[in-house]
Amino acid sequence: MEAARALGDVDVDVTLVDKKNHHCFQPLLYQVATAALSPADVAWPIRSVLSSQQNATVIMAEVSGIDLEACAVATSDGLRIPFDYLILATGATSSYFGHPDWAQYAPGLKTIEDATRIRARILSCFEHAERLQDEASRQQAMTFAIVGGGPTGVELAGAIADVAHNVLARDFRRVDPRSAKIFLLDAGKRVLPTFEEELSEYTREALQKMGVEVLAGCSVTNVSEDCVTLSDGRRIDCCCTLWAAGVRASAAAAWLEAPADRAGRVIVDDSLRVSPHRNIFAIGDVAASRSEGKPVPGLAPAAKQMGQFVGSLIAQELSGESRKPEPFVYRHQGDLATIGRKSAVVSLGRIRLKGLPGWLFWSVVHIYFLIGLRNRITVAINWLWEYLTFQRGARLIS
Repeated sequence: MEAARALGDVDVDVTLVDKKNHHCFQPLLYQVATAALSPADVAWPIRSVLSSQQNATVIMAEVSGIDLEACAVATSDGLRIPFDYLILATGATSSYFGHPDWAQYAPGLKTIEDATRIRARILSCFEHAERLQDEASRQQAMTFAIVGGGPTGVELAGAIADVAHNVLARDFRRVDPRSAKIFLLDAGKRVLPTFEEELSEYTREALQKMGVEVLAGCSVTNVSEDCVTLSDGRRIDCCCTLWAAGVRASAAAAWLEAPADRAGRVIVDDSLRVSPHRNIFAIGDVAASRSEGKPVPGLAPAAKQMGQFVGSLIAQELSGESRKPEPFVYRHQGDLATIGRKSAVVSLGRIRLKGLPGWLFWSVVHIYFLIGLRNRITVAINWLWEYLTFQRGARLIS
């Protein structure tokens, strides 16, 4: 999206291909999954975003391969799209570390479809518990396991705790949703490992106060429909397991027969080109790139900066400039993660925020980066309503 927009004033034909007709703001997907927002609040039609860009054409199709000799993109329905320059931004999917069979029991959170399925799964657990007769079965039906202690895992755990303790507390008669058990599991020593240890420890304590049990330093050895087994032998009987532990890049490296890292990301040079091709670029989560000697993290701001860089680089080359392009330099804008109601952690250079100040800053930043005034207003009103009433209006099982 950023690369296409960066070429908006250049005399080129831009074709954007995607198998979906919408662009999704992934940092807020967990709010769709936990009934705080509806899908339309965090997604926008791609055609609408680019409607004013006369040189941009949007094709809804699924890419199946790249013909390097003919310089054409092949789609699953037989369409062939020729190119002079190709930018691959096909993203990543959840990685189950050699256990793809776990996916059916522990869905990841990457798309709107994932979010709505997870929302239905979470709410259905409480509905199922209301029908059960014995206490042990009810407790298992209200036990949740989230695998992965990064921002997504922390945000899911905190949001599920909010739903159980605040949103649903008065809605059921036979069960008390406040007795729900939420486990956050991570193989590392602490949650939010990319944050400073002080903020990581604050997050752990805040989650525990919300009723989330944080189990760090133990890996998952098996996932089944109703159970998660840990490396230390412990077994967690649960109704819902969610996966936030890792990602694997799309098949772009195979399409290009290009070198890739262990996560399947295409290895690119300092201009984000896929060597030896001067006209093919990989950006975002599908690219294994470095900036000033350090790996570029798989974050939305990094992907946007890559898109802007490549778009500008192509424009420069087409203008006839002969000077050597500067290498891509990633400007880290900080780390943010929300824990739950009125609580978040923020790391911006030397600035550290936590608790309510961190939550307010997190909210403003995420509203700012939404596309469109309507979505910003809608999300702000929904968050204010939830804050005042403890209600979430998107509690639909569909």
